[in-house]
Amino acid sequence: MAANRLPDRLAVILHADVAGSTKLVQQDEHLAHERIHNSFHRFSDIIRMYYGKTLELRGDALLAEFDLPSDAVSATIAFQTYNACHNSQIKDNLRPMIRVGIAMGEVIIADGTVTGAGVVLAQRVERLAVPGGLCITEALHEALPKRLPFNLENLGEKTLKGFDDSVRVYRVELRSGESVPPPHKKSKKGPSPKYWNLMVAAALFVLVVIGGLAYWSKNTLTEQEPTLVVRPVLPLPDKPSIAILPFINLSDDAQQEYFVDGLTEDLITDISKVSGLFIIARNSVFTYKGRAVKVRQVAEELGVRYVMEGSVRRVGNQVRINAQLIDATTGGHLWAERYDGTLDDIFVMQDKITRSIVNALEVTLNGREQGKFARVETLDAEAYDTFLQGWVRYRQSSPEDLRKALSYFEQAIELDPDYARAHSALAAVYWSIASNGWWRKIDLTPSFAIEKSRLTLAKAMEHPSALTHQIASERAAYLRGTPDMALAQAQIAIDLDTSAPEGYLAMSTALMKAGRAGEALENVRIAMRLDPHFPVSYLTRLGQVEIAMGQYENAAATLETATRRNPDDDWNFVYLAATYGHLGRDQEAESSMVRANSLRAQAGWGPVTIMTIHDPYFKWIGDVNRLKEGLHKAGVEVEAKWRELIYSGTSGFREVKGAKTIEAETANALYKRGVIFIDTSFIWMQGRIPGAYHLPAWTREFNEVRLLELVNKTQEVVIYKGDAGHKAVNSVARAVVWGFNNVYYFRGGLDGWKAAGYPVERSK
Repeated sequence: MAANRLPDRLAVILHADVAGSTKLVQQDEHLAHERIHNSFHRFSDIIRMYYGKTLELRGDALLAEFDLPSDAVSATIAFQTYNACHNSQIKDNLRPMIRVGIAMGEVIIADGTVTGAGVVLAQRVERLAVPGGLCITEALHEALPKRLPFNLENLGEKTLKGFDDSVRVYRVELRSGESVPPPHKKSKKGPSPKYWNLMVAAALFVLVVIGGLAYWSKNTLTEQEPTLVVRPVLPLPDKPSIAILPFINLSDDAQQEYFVDGLTEDLITDISKVSGLFIIARNSVFTYKGRAVKVRQVAEELGVRYVMEGSVRRVGNQVRINAQLIDATTGGHLWAERYDGTLDDIFVMQDKITRSIVNALEVTLNGREQGKFARVETLDAEAYDTFLQGWVRYRQSSPEDLRKALSYFEQAIELDPDYARAHSALAAVYWSIASNGWWRKIDLTPSFAIEKSRLTLAKAMEHPSALTHQIASERAAYLRGTPDMALAQAQIAIDLDTSAPEGYLAMSTALMKAGRAGEALENVRIAMRLDPHFPVSYLTRLGQVEIAMGQYENAAATLETATRRNPDDDWNFVYLAATYGHLGRDQEAESSMVRANSLRAQAGWGPVTIMTIHDPYFKWIGDVNRLKEGLHKAGVEVEAKWRELIYSGTSGFREVKGAKTIEAETANALYKRGVIFIDTSFIWMQGRIPGAYHLPAWTREFNEVRLLELVNKTQEVVIYKGDAGHKAVNSVARAVVWGFNNVYYFRGGLDGWKAAGYPVERSK
């Protein structure tokens, strides 16, 4: 026997490859290889849990070995179940579908390569599996315990290349309504099956839920991560828990989808007002929209006992609602009912459904909750219908959808001026536009968006909801100097709707500003439990909190996942770089900052420096020292180049090298000559030099590309601030660094302009 060859042995061999990998690579070579690589690494993690060993992982194929056939099959079904859920969340067509074959046979390891009849047989059997499927040989079929919850379909005798005798092959699938079994290999002490159930569930929970193993997070895809169905990995709450699946639209008109979705969400909102119930948030349940799922699967993935499903048929003004409540632990129906009425009766029907759930689950309403259900939002059916059309667009959250939502909410308010929910929604849209910096995409200004959010919020406060107080809390955290108002408003939002994750996220923001990171972490975790399929913004907040608490290993795992799920958010890469800085992972820190600054350059922003952390963007953070320290360790520069141009002039005011400082008289002369004026304030609506363009400082609007749209680099341009004026010096310095060589700094700003008696323009 050669020295470089190990003895032949018999083993259970698993072979997997990607179906149609060539077509995937042709779509996007880099992304395809990344997704295939990550899929196989997740498969390897699950193989390890089932006591398997990955022998080779190359290109689009994986080879593994097991001692027990049951563990090999269970590991494969666990992975395929997870991968199917994972792929359903990917919006494009680049979804790696894995085929798997398992055989029993001889294995040879020579020169570091695994070969042998068993390997070849597993490869041949794998080719018979459908994408996302599993095939096994007859030897495996005979060795599998009959008690396992698998359906085994006999595909008959197959002639396989390289084998003289035909081989009987079976297709394996998980039996409907069943869960994947845990590993069956026992240690010498022989832990109980219950022990393995808990261990596998815990291990998979760590893999799926954020804040677990850093290795898993590194290999998570950019899309939303579904939960692997093996056992309930989320503990049941100590009160009745329920998930309301999106109702099915049975109307002949597919355009009624907005109405059906709005009705579902209204029921979720109504039931979440009951303090005696635990209800899963809208975001998570709507991930099941349009998918054929089992009630038990939903309950396991979301960690609830009860699941409600139903349908809606609307014809003109007539509405029929069918609903049923199911106990997922038994599959039994607690109640099922049909409700008929008109659009004018919609709130009455919703109230009946809510009370039926409360009664079925034997929950007692307190006096305040009774009053909540007695309240009617609007008596105008058309206003409600218009509101729902706006609400479905608000939920889409893109700038264009928000523009459309504004129109619908304004129409709803015209139909019913006292429609408090419409006022709250309108405030939410304006605040979303302002806080995300989308004003230009919607042809607004930041000052207009901020002011409109304030005015509409004030109107909504006449009859406030949880959403009203949530927006008020966020505004207070971002725009005010102290967290007191933000904390108070967030608490009211939570009291009004104890099952709405947004209230807890608002509270975490307020607590962070108050320097209470530990409590902020608790609130983020509550939000994640209420919304198990949480959006990436939850990960950003969790990572921020973990940095503030000095939990850098956890923060790295969290933010790695956040950057993979949303690779276009520059600040997630900045936070990750700071985390790597604390951990001494210098190369990864540098790579993260390169990515962050590349994204910023695409948006017209300069590179991040330590001084960037003084940006108003960080007003919500109570203590930025850990963040700044991490960035410093990551090699981020303290100052930006433009800051080197600012100096204190002879008059004591700051000036800029390369720019000309002027006063009102010179500014007026330039104005009369038609020179472009740039107002950098946030109060542009309240007053400005007539005809001035608005590029607010410290926003994405003030960037080189946008400035070039107004003037070329040799033209004269006057930059000023709308209040005291001196703060515009930063914008002036940035313009000089960008190469604009004829910049005037109007130090007196709007105050100096008005004091000189020159005209002022205001928005109507």
